[in-house]
Amino acid sequence: MDTVLVVDDQLAVRTALSMLFDVHGLRAEAVGTPEAALARVRAGGIAVVIQDMNFTRDTTSGEEGSELFRAIRKVDPKMPVVLVTAWTSLQAAVMLVKEGAHDYLQKPWDDAKLVGLVSTLLRIRKLEGENARLARESDEAREVLAESFDLCGLVYRSRPMHELVSIAVNVARSNAPVLVTGPNGSGKEKIAEIVQRNSPRRSAPFIRVNAGALPETLMEAELFGAEAGAFTGATKTRIGRFEAADGGTLFLDEIGNLSLAGQMKLLRVLQTGEYQRLGSTVTRKADVRVVSATNTNLEEAIAQKTFREDLYFRLNVIQLAVPPLADRVDDIVPIAEELIRQHGEGASPELDEPARQALVAYSWPGNVRELQNRIQRALIVARGGAITREALGLEAPAPQSKETSEGQELDREALEAVIARADGNVSRAAAELGLSRQALYRRLDRLGIVIERRTRSS
Repeated sequence: MDTVLVVDDQLAVRTALSMLFDVHGLRAEAVGTPEAALARVRAGGIAVVIQDMNFTRDTTSGEEGSELFRAIRKVDPKMPVVLVTAWTSLQAAVMLVKEGAHDYLQKPWDDAKLVGLVSTLLRIRKLEGENARLARESDEAREVLAESFDLCGLVYRSRPMHELVSIAVNVARSNAPVLVTGPNGSGKEKIAEIVQRNSPRRSAPFIRVNAGALPETLMEAELFGAEAGAFTGATKTRIGRFEAADGGTLFLDEIGNLSLAGQMKLLRVLQTGEYQRLGSTVTRKADVRVVSATNTNLEEAIAQKTFREDLYFRLNVIQLAVPPLADRVDDIVPIAEELIRQHGEGASPELDEPARQALVAYSWPGNVRELQNRIQRALIVARGGAITREALGLEAPAPQSKETSEGQELDREALEAVIARADGNVSRAAAELGLSRQALYRRLDRLGIVIERRTRSS
């Protein structure tokens, strides 16, 4: 799908443009009527349309071109359309750009500018097609995974999360310790649940412990239990978390915040599988699989002598790294929609388009937890109506002056970084920059930027 369709009633124009594109190695076809153009678009294989605004002799209003543009968009809403217009129909062309046409050029056109613009649009169209293909494949793979394994209600669309979940359900079958890493609020506990629910221990206990919140004086009793009278206030025997998890899985959250004394005691039971209740001389054994999680860089903690290296190697047999929400943009809106369904109390208001754009453009320092808080806030503020950007508490992009949005060039390196973060998705990049898609296309053309898909690791 890399053909340029030229639509003009004048044979000389069709010939000139066809030759221009041919000289520059671009495949082109030309037709002379709106009817022929629509038939060709419906047949498929067209990537960009270059169309005139008038097709009848002595007609200068641009109405025919407007009708053709709207008809093309009905056939293919994402078709890039470039308008070629005389000054008499310029106003109509400007209106169509506001409706979604990608650009307009006045006759006589600049050959270099037209070729550059079309080349950029062809690259973008190809990338969008590749993204769509990968999305379809990802959807199919995700459906197979969801049918074959218990994903504990996890909502995702992104490739990094699909790769992570695929690894998680595969390592679940072993008894090896798993370390789940990632920033606060990214969903580490959900990944731990998926490991447990797809393991041979799925029917056995799954015991959660916030290791970082355990006071050092109570840590031993909490993990290993205590006999009555072992310490002041211990009036009866206390079952520890290891004993409660026997045969199942013990999830140690915030393991990076465990004290050094606590780390030493944990290491001992991981090495031998044996422990003693506080105040007892009886050695007990526990068959427990340990899954731990941390937002701390444990390798740095080891270098700073705040985390034991030998414990790290015991816990980190298999590592599952949960990417921050900002690195899996495709997950944001689906998660938001699922949260709306969960917290909507019977009503399921929709996100309006500015709200969707704001969600995608925001950096999400608090990850999924912050998204959940904002959705809950929005449901209260919206009161059953459509959820807006304002209801989410997300500011609109800073307004661009006409000079900034049309005349002043953006820094090339900064623009390429934005495109990379958006995985080549022009809509997301434009939303982040506070520009229209058309304004961003013009920058890509002027700077000659070649968009390449960025592959993120999970």
